[in-house]
Amino acid sequence: MAKGFEISTHQREILVDITPQVQAIVQQSGIRDGLVNVYAQGATAAIMIQENWDDSVQTDVIQLLQKIIPRGVWLHDQQDGNGDAHLKAGLVGPGESIPIIDGALGLSRWQNIFFCEFDGPRSSRRIVCTLVRS
Repeated sequence: MAKGFEISTHQREILVDITPQVQAIVQQSGIRDGLVNVYAQGATAAIMIQENWDDSVQTDVIQLLQKIIPRGVWLHDQQDGNGDAHLKAGLVGPGESIPIIDGALGLSRWQNIFFCEFDGPRSSRRIVCTLVRS
């Protein structure tokens, strides 16, 4: 079963917590035990599981990626100026798989699911959740 949802982003680079939306899809599915794959559609976006308690972690992730993959120095920048966004998305990856345990996401207390925007702002970004019953 696959279900999707859309979000908008308001910065060029930002991590957006999408855990509530994914949890709602899991609960609506009725699946008690299984797996949910969360996938970001788009070549300049990614999905990351990261700490949810301290917002500085998300800022640190963005700043690290900006340091190791700077803007404006890539061949693709000659096309549309977002070569760094493609590389960041490729490095982080488009999806994550999370176990479903007793109808809930099998994340630890300190983990949430983040949509990683590397080429915003965007009025619409689509995330697809594919659920499998075990």
